[in-house]
Amino acid sequence: MDTFALVATIGVALFFTYTNGFHDSANAIATSVSTRALTPKAALAMAAVMNLAGAFMGSGVAKTVSEGLIQTPTGSKGMGILFAALVGAIVWNLVTWYFGLPSSSSHALFGGMVGAALAGGTTVYWHGVLEKVVIPMFVSPVVGLLAGYLVMTAILWIFRKANPHKAKRGFRIAQTVSAAGMALGHGLQDAQKTMGIVVMALVIADVEDYGDPIPVWVKIACAVMLSLGTYAGGWRIMRTLGRKIIELDPPQGFAAEATGATIMFTSAFLFKAPISTTHVITSAIMGVGATKRVNAVRWGVAKNIILGWFITMPAAALVAAASYGIVKLAFL
Repeated sequence: MDTFALVATIGVALFFTYTNGFHDSANAIATSVSTRALTPKAALAMAAVMNLAGAFMGSGVAKTVSEGLIQTPTGSKGMGILFAALVGAIVWNLVTWYFGLPSSSSHALFGGMVGAALAGGTTVYWHGVLEKVVIPMFVSPVVGLLAGYLVMTAILWIFRKANPHKAKRGFRIAQTVSAAGMALGHGLQDAQKTMGIVVMALVIADVEDYGDPIPVWVKIACAVMLSLGTYAGGWRIMRTLGRKIIELDPPQGFAAEATGATIMFTSAFLFKAPISTTHVITSAIMGVGATKRVNAVRWGVAKNIILGWFITMPAAALVAAASYGIVKLAFL
């Protein structure tokens, strides 16, 4: 196995994690920044640290990515498939970041894996894609929307007699905790997705055996790159999430973040399902906003975001398939 191909693939995987960090940092902290619970710099620093911590909290999602979606390809062709999958995901991440669309880095990666596997003639575990990716893709936003609505309704009822100014001040403080929970969940979910890809590359290169535990250096490298990307910040997407869907106040920000974090931890630990942090927090913000009145949510912006979700996997799959064609012509 060509060592250069392994190093190049791992390098591209870590770059994908970096783009994932700056693309998705908005998920964890947009609500806290827009309600002025945290300054942007403090929010990004906190999110970076929590991303790092979250990456070490489990490996169920990484196992799903490395073993549950496509058959581990072999030889130089296998490394080419992984490389092309990552290129597809990175290109789509950069396109959606440029236009300020909070699409899912996770689904860009899964779309890239499926597109490159099909182009390279590798088996796709469609039942795994359906159970672990497609069904959660539809279920998690619905759960986020309903849970956000219910949590916010409960907060409004519990604090109905409270002094509004005191309550808002209290929720600003509470938001630092809920934002930390979101960032922890982001690290738990998204760092593991890249760990799964790096493990696949090591198995293809015969450095690791199928089913071996994730090496510590892989965990550290993925966690650090995600944190660096998060600290770089994704201001375009933050603007969309924090302001364009609905103007949030601290109680709403807390409700959205608490909802999003709970769903991410539950899906990672109970179902080992790699869900999209973007889908969860965006839908939770919509659910929370709808408690004000349904037309308080700017549904036109929401519609564009949801459209972006649906085209992410096919678009990344097409880019990855084309990338595999180029890799095959040039190297295989």
